[in-house]
Amino acid sequence: MSTTATLAATAAATASTPRMSVPAFRARKRQEPLVMLTAYTARMAELLDPHCDALLVGDSLAQTIYGLPSTVPVTLDMMIAHGAAVVRGARRALIVVDMPFGSYEESPEQAFRSAARVMKETGAGAVKLEGGQSMAPTIAYLSARGIPVMGHVGLTPQAVNILGGYGARGKGEAEYARIAADAAAVADAGAFSLVIEGVVEPLAASITETVACPTIGIGASARCDGQVLVVDDMLGMFDRTARFVKRYDDVSARIQQAAQGYAAEVKNRTFPDSAHLYGVA
Repeated sequence: MSTTATLAATAAATASTPRMSVPAFRARKRQEPLVMLTAYTARMAELLDPHCDALLVGDSLAQTIYGLPSTVPVTLDMMIAHGAAVVRGARRALIVVDMPFGSYEESPEQAFRSAARVMKETGAGAVKLEGGQSMAPTIAYLSARGIPVMGHVGLTPQAVNILGGYGARGKGEAEYARIAADAAAVADAGAFSLVIEGVVEPLAASITETVACPTIGIGASARCDGQVLVVDDMLGMFDRTARFVKRYDDVSARIQQAAQGYAAEVKNRTFPDSAHLYGVA
């Protein structure tokens, strides 16, 4: 069966299942934990969709897809292309697309133009942007104009050049207080959900208890209202991962084993055999 046929079959089978809405996602505060993974392609979205409440088209595609050193070089066009693919592959999960660096920080008006493109050209249900108190006016501006926003505080990868690396945040009293204030500002501005990344556990737990919107942890706390991981990390596609990653498989090893088997059969001419050829008795 072709990939096109597979996607069509999934669409038919799940046509009666409503897609997770932003209000339904928000209503899960202090309810059953929300499950979120990243996705960048239609086929991966199709596979993850039955198990996830939301799929994040993350700017982490910089490293996972393009081999870039950070998320900073990612463009709006890249995010739109992958966002549209994920929307085509998923039928029930809420699709959230990351706003890339440089597409929203200048002004609320710039953010609206960029987010409107994402929403119209992908069909996604929401966008995500990084930043705390400085981004609160932008979040309020977008929310008031019909664009649902997921916030992101703590370790913000787009600010890696200022932060000086990917270490855990909130260890000192001043930074702890600043991140707590960032979270409150983002939630008060109208974010329907909030990613908390790479912070000390008590801070994540405190934010979760304090803000009205659901929190999604990544290297934060099991007490968050949900969790997200980069799917490639979760599947074991990379040898090196952050401390907060749990590898649920070793797909990279299985891919190498499959490629090794294929290469061996090509070299000894046992593939293709009669079962894989046309016009052979």
